[in-house]
Amino acid sequence: MQRVAARLVAGLLAAALGLLQADGGETGLAERVIWAVNAGGESHVDVHGIHFKKDPLEGKLGKASDYGVRLPILRSSPEDQILYQTERYNEDTFGYDIPIRDEGDYILVLKFSEVYFAQSQQKVFDVRLNGHVVVRDLDIFDQVGHSTAHDEIVPFSIRRGKLSVQGEVSTFNGKLTVEFVKGYYDNPKVCALYVMKGTLEDVPKLQPHPGLEKPEEEEVDEEEPEGGEEGGKKKVSAASKPRVQSGPRTPNPYAADNSSLMFPILVAFGVFIPTLFCLCRL
Repeated sequence: MQRVAARLVAGLLAAALGLLQADGGETGLAERVIWAVNAGGESHVDVHGIHFKKDPLEGKLGKASDYGVRLPILRSSPEDQILYQTERYNEDTFGYDIPIRDEGDYILVLKFSEVYFAQSQQKVFDVRLNGHVVVRDLDIFDQVGHSTAHDEIVPFSIRRGKLSVQGEVSTFNGKLTVEFVKGYYDNPKVCALYVMKGTLEDVPKLQPHPGLEKPEEEEVDEEEPEGGEEGGKKKVSAASKPRVQSGPRTPNPYAADNSSLMFPILVAFGVFIPTLFCLCRL
């Protein structure tokens, strides 16, 4: 009887532990975020529990804009659209300083949306991380279109006083500087950003964009020759099949029959020679 009771208690403890782990999944994600800011806007807690604080550059550097508040933002949940509707921009390079004390693997997530320009090559800029260019020639409209959420995800690591990012290494003094670099096309900006401990697999993904999804390649059944190893049919990708050109073929100009062009010439010679002969007799 005591054994049965012990097993029952052990089972209940295991179930309770499983429930705690399941409930703590999202909390664990929020706890791994060490710094988050809603650029150009007020504080906000997103659907994952990440607490974005009010922009610390307010009244100090750049300009805040809530122009996008009037627009719905594609690829973002309704609760978190505010993160993409507000922004901070500047007429020159600007950025944020983020203190990091512990070593380890980190992820920088930068949130953008284009709510003003309606074509590409209007706002293009770089992003630097402690002097390393981690995003080059970012054109938000060219990436996803108008009023659409776009995240740039930059993994980096800090170990033994060194910052490693995208194959480059530099000395790290405890401060991460994220800069939005002024380019030739308008002003750099950012809507929100955060830094978290973890890997790329830990970063929440945006909702899919129907206009950006690539159509799946159609598979066509093609029979193998009788001497095939497996026999029957095999599936062949439509992209691997030779392209068939539609419309009539262009005639080969070098293959044309030129015999019809000689007939008028022969007639002219036939008339010219007797006429010349008669004129000579006169």
